[in-house]
Amino acid sequence: GRRMCPLGWLGLASLCLGTLWAVPAKGRRKAEKPKADLTLYENLDLDNYDLTLDNYGEILDLSNYEELYDYGDLVPKIEVGTLAPRSKDPETLLEPGETTARTPKLQPPSGAGPTPAAPIPRQGLPSCLLCLCLSTSVYCDDAGLEQIPELPLDTVYLYARFNRIRAIRASDFRGLEKLKRIDLSSNSISWADVDAFRLLPSLQELLLPENRLTALPELPRSLVRLDASGNRLGSAGLSSGALGNLKQLQFLHLSDNQLDFIPVPLPESLRSLHLQNNRIQAMHEDAFCDSREQGQIRRALEDIRLDGNPINLSLFPSAFFCLPRLPTGRF
Repeated sequence: GRRMCPLGWLGLASLCLGTLWAVPAKGRRKAEKPKADLTLYENLDLDNYDLTLDNYGEILDLSNYEELYDYGDLVPKIEVGTLAPRSKDPETLLEPGETTARTPKLQPPSGAGPTPAAPIPRQGLPSCLLCLCLSTSVYCDDAGLEQIPELPLDTVYLYARFNRIRAIRASDFRGLEKLKRIDLSSNSISWADVDAFRLLPSLQELLLPENRLTALPELPRSLVRLDASGNRLGSAGLSSGALGNLKQLQFLHLSDNQLDFIPVPLPESLRSLHLQNNRIQAMHEDAFCDSREQGQIRRALEDIRLDGNPINLSLFPSAFFCLPRLPTGRF
């Protein structure tokens, strides 16, 4: 056969070398990586390598954990004294020499005339700024009030205790047809308009203790509880028959006043009568019971307080023969 010339042998050798270098470097490294020597792990005892709460501290040493990681450069750095970004609104930008931003000008709605000013309440502020309004309840306790504030029309419960209110006018509660409870305890009320409460159709509780009242105004027939203890009510301060018309009255508390008689007639609905610490010296025989009905039993009236009065109850046995329980007082 024919012999290959030297140039042919040289070309064939170059082709083989190029093929070898075309193998990926990763493949060459993987091929050249020596096998792991398993004899290194022969001395490790892994049978008892159980991680429990008892040996947790022995297996993992966290005593220098804080030294291994330094988070100091991860905390955001805040420069003290930097200013907030300037507003993009030209109306609020500060001019050189100004210390406060100008208030933006409010533009009235187009086509409308000047907006009328809102009506100013009697004390200069709405009641919900002077007091705390929660749903239908208004809380004005210890607010320094000198008169009843203007109330929302849907007010049901009013608490205005520990203030300096001196008088109650008929206009204070006008239009409040949902009002059920008025608590004006511990004020300085010495006078109330005759119609201050009479026109409230839903009023059930009127609490006026610790004031300076010398007379009670007319009361609505819906009243269930009346507390005017700790005032200056005298015999002339209760109109004749004023309480007898209160057909739903259950609690009447007039202790610590200047009464010298038991206000009669008392409504049949009455359950509790507190008249202690007054000036009562005598009792009418029909004060609690009808002397003409010997079989009468007045079961509702179970709580009568007459202690602290100069009266001797044993002198008037016919006055309480119909009661299920004797009054509290001196016998």
